[in-house]
Parts: sequence; C-alpha cells; structure tokens
Amino acid sequence: MLSVQRSFKFPPIGNWRRPPSVDARDEHFWDGTREGELRLQRCNACGKVYFPPRPFCPACAAREVSVFAANGNGRLYSYVIHHRPVPGFTPPYAIAVVELAEGPRMMTNITGCPQTPEALQLDMPVEIAFEKLDDEITLPLFRPVLSPRDAAIQANPRETTTRVLASLTAPDAEVTR
Repeated sequence: MLSVQRSFKFPPIGNWRRPPSVDARDEHFWDGTREGELRLQRCNACGKVYFPPRPFCPACAAREVSVFAANGNGRLYSYVIHHRPVPGFTPPYAIAVVELAEGPRMMTNITGCPQTPEALQLDMPVEIAFEKLDDEITLPLFRPVLSPRDAAIQANPRETTTRVLASLTAPDAEVTR
C-alpha cells in the first residue's frame, strides 16, 4: 500500500490570510488599493472597461489599454455565505460578486453588515472599503451604502436609543426628528 506524506501545514484559524501574488500585469491594481483607489483598465480601441487586470482587451484583443481610478461604487450581484472555518476568515462571511458602476464584476467580500440573507440583498448599493493586510497588500472589500437616516443612527447610537425609548414611553406623543 502506498503512503502519502504531506509536509504543508495550514496555519491556525484566525487572522492569517494568504496574500495574493502580485506580478507586472496587475501591479497597477495593487498599487492603487494601497493608495485607496480601485484601478480598472479601459480598452483604448473599443472603450470596454474590464476586470481582472490583463495586458489586452477581452472584447477586441487590442493591447492599447489605459488604467483609471474607478469611483468605488457598485451593486451586490451575487453572493454565498460561507459557514466553515478557513484560515484568515471568521465564519460566517460572504463571498460576493459586485457589479461595479463602470460595468465589470469582481469577486470580493462584503463587510460592515451582518452576514445574513436578510442583510445581504441582491442589487443593494455597495461601496469600496479597503482592508490593509500588510505594507504591500490592501484588499478591496465592499460594504453596504447607508441611507442618510442609517448613517445618522450609526454615527450617534446613544441619541437614537434615547429617541426610541422616549417614543415607547410616550405612546401618544409625536417624536420629532
């Protein structure tokens, strides 16, 4: 009987994430994330915006491409909630596909909200949220775009709690905003 020995050992579950490899084809992308920009490529021949980075246009195969800073907004196109522990991730977490405002779709993680189907609504607006792994790699993650009301609640939860409690104790009184 043949015996196979494995010498590779996974690090313990926790904050360790295997960093992506960077090469000349996508260096502009990782330089951008480190500087707080989401950089995409546009074909100079046909105008197609695309991701992931590559030295030619996937639509027309032209090699004349330019790099530009995207606005960092998009919509949640698809996702799956992963519940098993994996190095670098605390379950549950969303593995998502975000459709960027410029057109391309990218695989990412959703952060800043509960990782539940109730919180992760398809087509909900999302915005870029960068997470620094180390001095070289900053990951582009996405978080839900808060409505002005939700942003105010998140900015001042104590005032919001006081207002809610006041409305519960004074059933006939109208609470002003």
